[in-house]
Parts: sequence; C-alpha cells; structure tokens
Amino acid sequence: MKGDPASPDDGAAPEVLALARVVARLRAEAEAVEAVASTAAVLERAKGVLMAQSGVGADEAYAMLLRRADRRRRTLMEECWITLGGLRTRHGAPAEAPAGPAEGTPDAAPDPSSFDPGRYLARPGRTAGVRRPLLARLADGLAGVHGADEVAALLVTVLGGAEDVDAVMIYTAAAAGGLELAGAAGISEALAEQWRHVPPLSGVAAMVALAGREPVWLEDPAHDAQRYQLIGDPPERWPSRAWVPVFAEGPATAAVGFFRTRRAPFTTDTRLLLRRAARMCAGPLRDLRRPDVPDPAGEADVAAVQRILDALSGAAILLTPLRSEAGEVEDFRIDAAAPASVDVAGRRGKELVGRSVLETYPTVAGTDLWEGYLDTLTTGTDYDGPSFTYHEVTSGVPRESSYAVRATRLGDRLVVSWTRLDTSDREARRPADMQRLGNLGWADWDLVTNTISWSDQVYVIFGRDPAEGPMPLEELPLHLVPDDLPRLGGAVRRLLGEGRAVDEHFRVTTADGIRHLRIVAEAGTDAAGTPVEVHGFFQDLSAQRDAELALRESERAVLVQRGMLQAERILAARLQHALLPLQEQSLELAGLCVDVAYLPSDSGVNVGGDWYSAIGLPDDSALFVLGDVAGHGLDAVGTMAQLRFTAKGMIITGSELPDALSRLNSLLLHTATDTHGATATMIMGRYRPRDRRLTWVRAGHLPPLLIRDGDAGFLPQPTGALLGADFGSVYEQTALDLRPDDHLLLYTDGLVEEPGEDIDLGLARLAATARRLVEEGHGASLARSLAALRPGHRDDICVMGLHVPAAGDPDPCGDEKAPHGPAPCG
Repeated sequence: MKGDPASPDDGAAPEVLALARVVARLRAEAEAVEAVASTAAVLERAKGVLMAQSGVGADEAYAMLLRRADRRRRTLMEECWITLGGLRTRHGAPAEAPAGPAEGTPDAAPDPSSFDPGRYLARPGRTAGVRRPLLARLADGLAGVHGADEVAALLVTVLGGAEDVDAVMIYTAAAAGGLELAGAAGISEALAEQWRHVPPLSGVAAMVALAGREPVWLEDPAHDAQRYQLIGDPPERWPSRAWVPVFAEGPATAAVGFFRTRRAPFTTDTRLLLRRAARMCAGPLRDLRRPDVPDPAGEADVAAVQRILDALSGAAILLTPLRSEAGEVEDFRIDAAAPASVDVAGRRGKELVGRSVLETYPTVAGTDLWEGYLDTLTTGTDYDGPSFTYHEVTSGVPRESSYAVRATRLGDRLVVSWTRLDTSDREARRPADMQRLGNLGWADWDLVTNTISWSDQVYVIFGRDPAEGPMPLEELPLHLVPDDLPRLGGAVRRLLGEGRAVDEHFRVTTADGIRHLRIVAEAGTDAAGTPVEVHGFFQDLSAQRDAELALRESERAVLVQRGMLQAERILAARLQHALLPLQEQSLELAGLCVDVAYLPSDSGVNVGGDWYSAIGLPDDSALFVLGDVAGHGLDAVGTMAQLRFTAKGMIITGSELPDALSRLNSLLLHTATDTHGATATMIMGRYRPRDRRLTWVRAGHLPPLLIRDGDAGFLPQPTGALLGADFGSVYEQTALDLRPDDHLLLYTDGLVEEPGEDIDLGLARLAATARRLVEEGHGASLARSLAALRPGHRDDICVMGLHVPAAGDPDPCGDEKAPHGPAPCG
C-alpha cells in the first residue's frame, strides 16, 4: 500500500512541491540502491557456487538461477539462498528436513479434538532435541546475513521443509504508526510492492501482533478474513499463517509473518519454534528500525532492574526522584515494579510504572518514611526503619496497615521493598469466603506436568466428589450440554493453543440438574511465549439464570395481562360509546336548556362508569339522571347500562322516584357477583314545566349546585345512601321550584376531586368558577366550560347543566363555545 504523492490542489507553494518531488525521487533511488546492495552479495555467492559445481561462466550461472526461480515460482533471492543452503548441507551442516508432502499425497492428519490434552501439553524435550538442528542452522545462517530480505530468505530455507513455511514477510514500525515492509521471500515482486507501505489501519494482523506483543495465529481463512485484511492474491494461497513479534531489549521492533500453503493448525511445538526463530532474528533486524521512530524502552538500567524485579516474589519498586526547578525532590516516579507490588487503588506490578508515589500512596508525604527516602537518596545510607503504619480510607471506613519498608540507593534512584505485617486470620480466610459467597472457585493446570488443581468450591459447583479428584479436560465434554460444545471448544483452543484469555458461559449436567457456569481463565507462558500453565476460576450462575428466566416469565405474563386489559378497555369503550354516543351535546327539553359534557379519564387502561340520561316523559315532563358506578372496566360499564335502562323504564312506567331508587338498590344487591358487589351513586330529578317544579332524589351523590341572582349554593340533600350498600336503605324525595334564569348543575366527583385534597375545597372551587362563568355570559355552555377547565383529570367527568330561560329571550339555548375551547374527545 503506497501513499499518494501530494497534488497541486493541496495548497502548497510551487517551490515546496518541486522540493517534494526531488525528495521523492531521491528516496526511490536510495531504496533501489539499498535493495541492490543487500542482494548483490547473496547473488554473487550463489553464482559462484553454480560456477564451481557446473563449470559455467558468471553469465550462465546467473541465467541458471533465473530459470530455476521461474520454473519453481520463486524469487531470484529465494533461489540464491536455496542454492547456498544446499551447499552448506553438503559441507556438513545439518541436513534439511524432508520437503513437504509430494503432490497428490493425502493431507496431514486432521486437527485433534479441542478437548485432547495432548494437543496442549508443553514438551520442551521434543523441541530442544528434534528441532535443535533447525535453530542451530538458523543461527549459523544469521551470522552472515545482511538485510531483512536475506533474513526472510534464510527463514524460508531453514523452515521450509520442516515446517512447510513457503513465504516470509518482515514488517517494521513506521514513524506515522503504520508498517514498512523490510524484507520478504516467497512472494512476488508485485505483491511485495502492493503491501510495501501499510497505513495505520485496523484489521492488519502484523500491526495487531506488534501492538499486542503477542503472536497472531491465522488457521481458518474464511473466519480470519472476517477479522483481518489477509495478504495474498488470492489470500487462500496461504491457508495458515502466523505473525510473530520480534523482541530485543525493549518493545517489539518488527513482526515476522510465516506463510504456509498447507492448511493445518500450528501445533504447540511449531509455535514455540517460530517464536524462538523470530527472537533469534532480533539482532540482524535491530538496526532496521527507522531513526525517527521513538524507542519507549527507556534507559537500559531501568530495563535491567525491571527484569530482576520480575523474578521477585515480594513487593519492590524502582523510584526516580522528580525534582523542582530548585533541585528539591517533590515526588518520586515508579519506573519499575515487581509483580507483587500493589497500591491503594488495587493496581499491581507494571500497572504502577509511570505513576508517582504520591499518586499511589498519597498519605506518605511528610512522614518518617518520606524523610527516610530523602535521606537515603542524599547520603546513600540504607533506610530500614521501624514498622510503618499507613492510614487510608476505604469506602468511607478508615483503615490502618503496618509495613516493614527498606530503601536502598541505586545510582540516582531508589529501590524500595516492603512486607506487610498485619495479615490476620480474617484476611487469610478471605479467599475462601469470597469463593463461597460468590459461588466460584479457582482452578490451575500445569501443562508441563499435566497436573490439575481445584479449590474446594469447584467440586461443589460441578457436584463432584472430591475423592474423585479434579476433572480432566477430556472428561469435560461428557458433562457439557451438546449445544455448548462447539463454543467451549473454541474457547479451549484460544486459551491453551494461542494463550488468549477467555470468559465464556456454558452448561453442564449434574446430579442436581443443569447448571449454568462461567469460566474466566488466562494462560501463563514461558520465555518463548508458549503456554505452560493455566489459572482461572469457575462460577455457578444458575441462581442468576433462574432469576433471569423468572423475570422473563413475569414480563411475558405482564404483557399478556396488559393485552387482556387493553382488549377489555376497547370492548368497554365501544359499549360505553354505544350507550353514550355523544360526549357533548346541547338540547332543549321540557322548556329547559340542557347542556351535557362527558370526558373519560386521561390516565389508566380502563373506562369508567359515569353516565347520564335526559329524556322526555309521556306527561310532557322530563327525566334527568346522572350516576357514577364504582370501579372501571366491563363490570362498571355493564352496571352502568343496567342502571341507566332500568331507571328509565321504571319512571316511564309510573314508578315514583324514591321507589325507583329502592328497587335499583335491591337490584345491585341481588345481582352482586363477588363478595363486595357493585355500588353506585345516582341523582334523579323529574321536571314539570307547567309550574317549573323539580322533584329529585339522591343515592349517595354530591349535591346539585344552584346559581341564582348572582349567588351559587348547594341544595340541601334528602336522605339517600349509596346504591348496593344496604338492603335497608331509605330514599327521601324533595322538591325545588326553579325561576327564570336559574342554572342548576348536576355532576360527578371527577369534576371536583383532587388527590390529597378535602372535598369541601373542590366544591367551593366549583361554586366560584360556575358563578364566574355565568356572569361572563357562558351559562348556555356551563357544563362544557367547566369540563374544559379540567385537563389531565384522573377520573371520568360527567356534567349536566339545566337552565331556565328568561322571559323574552330570543335565543334561550344559544350554543356559544366554551371559554377555553371544546372539551377533549374520549
């Protein structure tokens, strides 16, 4: 991948562009000269070998090399190294391993099971014995190479037959964060040119290996192509490949890519061999890093101290003093740390490197320990003071910890080590308590001795008798739920084959049923990066899983119930609409102007039982009824329909108002379907136009509001209990003579009630508002105006306004709009 040259549109000055072209041309020429210089020596030696063997001249030897490279699909440099490698074999160097399987022979044996422990056990003896000649031959060849191309060709020559390595690419880090192809063998010039400059993109395996300081093993082209940008035309030419970082004294400076045309996983021994081969190339490749690439390794003595601290079992750190402009020590920086070192925030080992002492142990400043540090730094006298008590606050609780601290000067730095003195029995029991309370247990596996260790809690998790010992890896599939076998097998391969940490969930069958488990594990590696031990923990998540299933079942039940309630609401609303089709209406009945407003509640999933009725009777009188059934839903709507039609039927057939209420009370008591039964409030009035007399009764309902001559007051209420409350309820009748321009208001409690407020306050507010609306000229639409002033109501509202027209009024029942607009529709 090449970067595009700057174009004239970039805005640069003409002289700058001209200079850039000159620099680009000179750089290309320098690269060409460097390439010729790095290959000329190998080419001349290979020509000399053929001249000696075949008795030909230099030109013919060069032509022979070209013909062989073309016939075998190799580069000229590869053919030169192969020629030289054959010479070394005949002169007594270790013979090459036989070439890969001949064309037409069957492939290698299939990959063993993911749960075969033999696949992962470390066998140092095999690599040291069988493959030591390969490493010796590689070391011998590296002594005479010059440049990364020669290194790549040597790797192909040495590892080609034994490990089927058909191509090698070597990348180094570029200044801008990308990669530069330093050397290659076994690939075409076109492919090398295409991938010579790699910008800092995601999904480049070589870049991932350098950044993560761990090899990247690519063994499944279809799967790998989804995660990485594979090199090759086509990429399937090399179905298995590996990118191994090269380490010197500091960070990884280069990545070596090993390409194989044979599709097979890299065994543990092969991975160890490739790691060691890459490490051996660190010397010849050390000088390839560009001078403008920063080296974050730090000073050599810091690196040396870090290697020593890595081998310590206790807590120790290397401190560098941080001085002010006046030369006074203000703080210390941690430049190296032993793995057992830990600060108050829980950071361990190399996580402390780069942090200051006052950041990791803030209360040390000004103590005797701090003064001891300064004295040791100044005089060189070792500090080995008395036990030091460190004060800290954890989760708001003050704690004290005692330490024995020792400080020694090393050059202009300090080496500080310490031992904690207050480890109590409670702290010793802490790991066991954590395992029991968290239902988790630790497990270790030594891949060298094939020894597995379990804590006591793991036996509880797997329901296994401790007398049987830990479960071997090959037995685990017998207890797994079959659906989880492929996923856990992949995790095992990543953990034991590639050394990558895993965090997976799986299910096992035990005597108590299926358990949901979690494994979190990481691999420990040797100096060459080969996994030699595994440590981690198992956790039983069955209780959490059961809780999740119960929650999901509860959610499903709630959704079903919500659907049923919604369906019931729709049905009840349709029934209510059939009974009360008009939510707002204005009509003239028996000489009265009647204004009605009905508003269903704005909240909830059920409809209420508020209702009204206004009809003319055979004797030219009119019946006005308004009621409120307790509850919501279909039952309330059904009771409302029952009361509405029964009340009208009884009055039309001649029943007196008190008798009608008594019979309705008995009806509700006899038709009750549950322990409490249905209850309702009702107000019923009969108006005779000839004498303007309103005879009315009530059953637990709020009193009517009369607005007359600028005053608003509630009518005295006759006796009448709630319908459906008691068989012995008595209902009395009273009468009111209306006058011209009187306004009488019937309403349900939704018009006046507010949560947490006394009902008397709501009634007083209603009287004042109604009087004001009448004074403002809204008497004809009084019911609708009052309903419109109640947005966001939580209960149904039903209001009926009766107005006695004044004499000579040309439009006594004019339908003016409510002052705040029409009431909302239900």
